[in-house]
Formats: sequence, C-alpha cells, structure tokens
Amino acid sequence: MTAIRRFDHVGITVADLPRAVDFFLRLGLEHVGGPQPIEGEFIDVVTGIPGSRAEIVMLRAPGGDTCLELSTFHHPDLLPGQPDAMANHVGLRNVAFEVDDVPALVEQLATDGYGLVGGIGEYEGTWRMAYVRGPEGVVVSLAQRLA
Repeated sequence: MTAIRRFDHVGITVADLPRAVDFFLRLGLEHVGGPQPIEGEFIDVVTGIPGSRAEIVMLRAPGGDTCLELSTFHHPDLLPGQPDAMANHVGLRNVAFEVDDVPALVEQLATDGYGLVGGIGEYEGTWRMAYVRGPEGVVVSLAQRLA
C-alpha cells in the first residue's frame, strides 16, 4: 500500500503576493483560486503558528492538476528568506516548468526585470534549460525539450 495518492502542490511564501502572482501568470500558469484569506484554528494547527493570518492564491500549469500555492502572511510578520541562494544551498531551490521556447521566454522575462541566474544550457541535444530568478529570489527552471 502506498501512502501518497498524487502530487498536489508546491507552496511558496512571498512578501508581495500580487507581484508574485503576476510573474507566474505571465509565465503561462492559470489562476485556480484566491486570493483567499486563511486564519483560525486550521492554519494555527497546521503551521504551528498561533494567531496566524495568511492569504493564498492557487495557480496551475495548463492541462495539469498540480498547483503552485503562493502565500503571504499578514500575522506574524514575514521573516526574510535568502533571495540570492544558489543551487548548492540546502532547501527548496527551484520550481520547474517545461516551456516551448526558453530563449524567447528568458528575453520576455528580462524586459520585466527578471534575469538569468547563470546562462542557457543544452544537455546532449535533448534539453535546453535556464534558471531565472523571479520575484523575491524564487528560482524558476525553464526547460525546453529539443528532441
């Protein structure tokens, strides 16, 4: 018997929820729900933070069922993350999406002020990939199947 039924979502806490939502919508994710305020016993128990108040927005890739949960906390105050963390730092380092055209999307994101962490690389003629640092340092991996 397996304990896991399916992959549901990845959660990212941000300070500027509208900016983060806009970034991921511009990448092509679809709005599923929210912004939804969350407070009370449920979130207090789950997070282990008494008196917490948060707001969440759920997004998903077209045709997918796995979601990206973006949240911000209104209480207690947000604690700073490490927005310049590199791939070798312990912890969740990136969220990845398969895209049609990595260079074109990197160019579009650059006009919005989001830059590459490194460069655009190719793996054995099968994948083109780049890391882009989005709002608040969230690293988004863009992968394009070549063959």
